[in-house]
Parts: sequence; C-alpha cells; structure tokens
Amino acid sequence: MPTPVVFSWSAGKDSAFGLWTLLRDPGFEVRALLTTLTEGYDRVSISGVREELLEHQARMIGLPLVKVWIPPACPNAVYEERMAQALAAEPLRSVRHVAFGDLYLADVRAYREGRLAVAGKAAVFPLWGRDTADLAREMIASGFRATVVCLDPRILPASFAGRAFDERLLADLPEGVDPCGERGEFHTFVWDAPMYSASIPCRIGGVVTRDSFVFCDVLSGGAGPCT
Repeated sequence: MPTPVVFSWSAGKDSAFGLWTLLRDPGFEVRALLTTLTEGYDRVSISGVREELLEHQARMIGLPLVKVWIPPACPNAVYEERMAQALAAEPLRSVRHVAFGDLYLADVRAYREGRLAVAGKAAVFPLWGRDTADLAREMIASGFRATVVCLDPRILPASFAGRAFDERLLADLPEGVDPCGERGEFHTFVWDAPMYSASIPCRIGGVVTRDSFVFCDVLSGGAGPCT
C-alpha cells in the first residue's frame, strides 16, 4: 500500500517539483497540501504570494489545502505550536508523513525531523541531495513555469524581482547564488506545472521593499504567461 503523505507547500518551484515527484511515485499517496500564511496580510509566509493564488494552485492540482495562520514576525514557539495543532487535527491527524522540497541544508532537515518526531510523524525529502544546477534546468525543461516573487537584495539585485524562472535567469545569476535559491536568495510562484489541470492566469504587479527583502506582487488575471 502507498504511504499517505501531506506536502509542505510553499507555492514555489522546489515544493512544486517535489510534489510532482511524489505524485508519480507509486510508493506514496499525497493527501493534502500544507501552507503557512501570515495573519493580516493574507499571504504565504516568506514569499508573499496572495492567498487567492495559493488556493488557485490547490484547485489546479486537485488536492485539499490546509492553512496554518501565524502572526507577523512570528516567534518560533508560536509557529511550532500552531503547526503542531494543524498536524494533530483532521485531515492531517491520520497522516504520519510530511514531505518537503528541501535540497541540502542539513540544519533545516534536522529541525523538521525533530519537530515531526515530537508530533509522532516522519519527514520525507524527495529532492534531497540533488545537484541544484541540474535540478533547476530539469524543472524548466519539464514545464514548470514560475516567477520570482521575493529576493534578498544583499545577495541578488532587485531587478530579478518579477523575472521568469528560466534559462536566461539561470545564466544571469551572480556567482555564488544557488540556482534553486536554496539559501534564501529568492523565492518563486509557480503558475504552471505538469500536474496542474490548467495554467493559472496571473500578471505582475508592483515591486516593494519590506523588512529588508524585495517583493514582487503577483495578481490574479491575465491573458497569457505571468509577465
């Protein structure tokens, strides 16, 4: 029997590719998506993707979406408490495995495994150890279409905000920037992917700097690619 699993969904390319990997693996049955959003902003925490676009992704994938709401500048203890509550409640209570799109940060993996162990659950990392340059090119070649929605301007120029995650972007990345942004260099919103029933109509909005990060707003609607 396949192992039931819930996927920790960021709305970005790594979680999207990791989900696609598990959806094609007969050893797993993905039951739901799990996402953290920030109260008062109604956006995905860290990346700033609007809640309505997150919901659109879940509809295109055809999976239930479980939302965990946290306050702005959330203390770690509050985050852990609310996440534990979500994992202990339906529909996640009976699912003993949680999957993540993490690639190689050992401290992040150890933290996730430790918190899940407290909740009586285990972690799954379908992309762990993959070469990120190869992985980034495979994402693009496989039909994943994403837009850069958040970046750290101390590492990556603000002009990258709103750009498509494509071969041109990979070629333009400054030396030392991970091609998948694994160290927090940038985050993306996936508006089309092989497991979507249709691409998500969207368009680029304004670009702002907040809390030392640059955010590009993505809005619902649009006649073509998210540009």
